[in-house]
Amino acid sequence: LRLDSLRQEENETEWIEFKHNNRDPQMIGERISALANAAALLDKERAWFAWGIEDRTHRVIGTTFQPHAAPAKVGNEELESWLSHHLSPCPDFRFHELQFEGKSIVLLEIPPAQHTPVRWRETAYTRVGSYTKKLNDYPEKERSLWLQLSQQLFEARIAIRDVSDDEVLSLLE
Repeated sequence: LRLDSLRQEENETEWIEFKHNNRDPQMIGERISALANAAALLDKERAWFAWGIEDRTHRVIGTTFQPHAAPAKVGNEELESWLSHHLSPCPDFRFHELQFEGKSIVLLEIPPAQHTPVRWRETAYTRVGSYTKKLNDYPEKERSLWLQLSQQLFEARIAIRDVSDDEVLSLLE
């Protein structure tokens, strides 16, 4: 199970964030930008944002956050849609709601930035250790990220995820 491997990390990292119940949409958007950019910089397959995990001990404590429920709306818009409108380019992030040891957990799976840093409301973020910071405040990190992104071969990038063999063949037609 992916959650077990995330909890085995000694601390939060530049590509893993743990929260209990914080559901502030602005904070989530900033974290998606930061985690996507950090995953690209560190050449990680994914970044993860987990709710229901205690930050310091990584103990499963559960969460009341439900990203697909009505309280997770921003105005009249569903949270995922609202986040997507403010991220540029928008990574194909996905919320996963699960039960673990009888407690509700939410995992947000975030792919790495692909060809340009991911921006939240026109500002790119990154991680410095376990802290989220504006990317332009760290010019060496920004330079390294651009270098990393420019070295990715177009042919090696993932065009679409979680597609069956038949769907791939259909899309190639």
